[in-house]
Amino acid sequence: MNDLMKKAQELSQNMQKQQEELAQLTFDVSVGGEMVKMKFNGKMELLEVEIDPEVVDRDDVQTLQDLILSAVNEGIRQSQKKMQESLGQQLGGMGGGLNLQNLFQPKS
Repeated sequence: MNDLMKKAQELSQNMQKQQEELAQLTFDVSVGGEMVKMKFNGKMELLEVEIDPEVVDRDDVQTLQDLILSAVNEGIRQSQKKMQESLGQQLGGMGGGLNLQNLFQPKS
């Protein structure tokens, strides 16, 4: 029983450390031939946005909206992927050979 508690405590500490490390990572995303660029961190927070002035057109707001939406979604996907990989490594060690990483896959 003590071994199980010790392993759970170690897992908790390791996961907290990995979450802190993930928060420090950044992911650069660009869409539309780099017309919209964004930077995210591992906590899925948007840190920077850069929009090429050529894509700003009063008569075509929809294109800019689509580019921003695509960039945000890609940044979130990259951040989630890194988080899943990190958590999968941690939980995989306790899974007794089970592939627990699939638990964190988003449903399509």
